[in-house]
Amino acid sequence: MREVIRARGHEHVAATHESTFEVTTDDWLTPAGDCIVGIEADRAPADFDDGFVAACRDPGATVTLTLETADARAEVRARGHPDLTFESDRSAVVRTSTYVDDRTVAVGADAAATDLHRDLVAALADGAALTLSLTVE
Repeated sequence: MREVIRARGHEHVAATHESTFEVTTDDWLTPAGDCIVGIEADRAPADFDDGFVAACRDPGATVTLTLETADARAEVRARGHPDLTFESDRSAVVRTSTYVDDRTVAVGADAAATDLHRDLVAALADGAALTLSLTVE
């Protein structure tokens, strides 16, 4: 099962957060948002298909997150969690920890914002279009 979010970068994308990365529907970003890699997302977790949500609630689920711009790509592997709600209508957060709130879409990720390839981060800081694909197995 797969969900896709389309967003765009922003001049303040720094991607230096050590435990999360985030895509938000907000149309602005301050330098303090060091986990945010995309703004103006066209969808939020509350928009995801019920079947996808159910699959992500399986603690044995593997969630693969692919972040792509025209010239750069990153793939992050994470896990599902039974407490995921997918209720946020604002942002999707991927965490290296097991912490869950209404914005969390995956936990136990093998990378956070700071781990993303700097070519990808530079493209996003230049405002590149971003596609975030979430695939659950």
